[in-house]
Amino acid sequence: MSRPSWTTVAPVLAAVALVPAWFTHPEGIVLGVLAVLLVGAVLAAVHHAEVVAHRVGEPYGSLVLAVAVTIIEVGLIVTLMVTADKDASGLARDTVFAAVMITVNGIVGLSLLVGALKHHLAVFNPEGTGAALATVIALAVLCLVVPSVTTSQPGPEFTGAQLAFAAIASLALYGMFVFTQTIRHRDFFLPVSHGQHSPVVTSAGGGDSFEHEPVDLDDDGHADPPSNRAALGSLVLLVVSLVAVVGLAKIESPAIESGVAALGFPQAVVGVVIALLVLAPETIAAVRAAARNRVQVSLNLALGSAMASIGLTIPAIAVAGIWLDGPLELGLNQLQTVLLVLTAAVAILTVVPGRAKPLQGGVHLVLLASFLFLTIAP
Repeated sequence: MSRPSWTTVAPVLAAVALVPAWFTHPEGIVLGVLAVLLVGAVLAAVHHAEVVAHRVGEPYGSLVLAVAVTIIEVGLIVTLMVTADKDASGLARDTVFAAVMITVNGIVGLSLLVGALKHHLAVFNPEGTGAALATVIALAVLCLVVPSVTTSQPGPEFTGAQLAFAAIASLALYGMFVFTQTIRHRDFFLPVSHGQHSPVVTSAGGGDSFEHEPVDLDDDGHADPPSNRAALGSLVLLVVSLVAVVGLAKIESPAIESGVAALGFPQAVVGVVIALLVLAPETIAAVRAAARNRVQVSLNLALGSAMASIGLTIPAIAVAGIWLDGPLELGLNQLQTVLLVLTAAVAILTVVPGRAKPLQGGVHLVLLASFLFLTIAP
């Protein structure tokens, strides 16, 4: 009889530990153990969401994975906003902005660097990647930059009507991209090899024709679909993981804030911690794909994570804001806006050629380091 995997054990242990911890006030070593279980539950939740997503297929699979990750992110944000002793009105903004910078600079940079160093050049499809990047930029500007320049509400906030519009527009953009990636132009998001060029679209005949077809048309970069039994087991463990994550986050939130304050870091660092925790599994998966010369899969993961972080998290926070007290600050400050604009410009130049040298990966990683440093020392 085979031993259960860590993805099975972690959520069960986290859920069991949550029960006594919920009714007590754990401290010291116990809090440290609960923090480890929280991280394990997050990683396990994403794993089981991927299993379920692969079983149900596209386009519903992408939605299952995105919704699961969004529940984790929103659960952490809302829990910290409710339990925070300090002003947490900008926590959603800080977390979403950190997710964008970590994905577009960190995951993309690591993937390009690993892929280019191991295979001389990192090759990808600029049509698909460019469409994803354009959607991410549009979402980021609409939800994170526009609130700082609107005049109906003082401060970097939306009015109720503006927030509702931004939420609906975000869902519409995300939905259109999912349709494009999984149904209408799926071939634009499949891996390509060094000897191939990007698909060339022509208007003849009223459809799309391609000068070169991408490799592995039936391969989406994942293992074979799991059985119904395995998918059902993952669905149950996914629910258990999500409950454990939200519950443990509530217990750990005072310790997280105290730790950040003890180090003398700004409150925005809490958002960075949340984003790093949520995006850890996607980072590992993206780097592994790049090492296997599947950089397109890495970029799909990176930009898809950024897109879900804005396109689904902002609407969810907007709905949660009905019950949350206090303002909801979404607008970036000047420093953050400059970093976002610089990131967008560099990302566009990286995507256009459809291939990248190690230099491009290094540039993105330097931008990530700049973001992290300037978050700690603004």
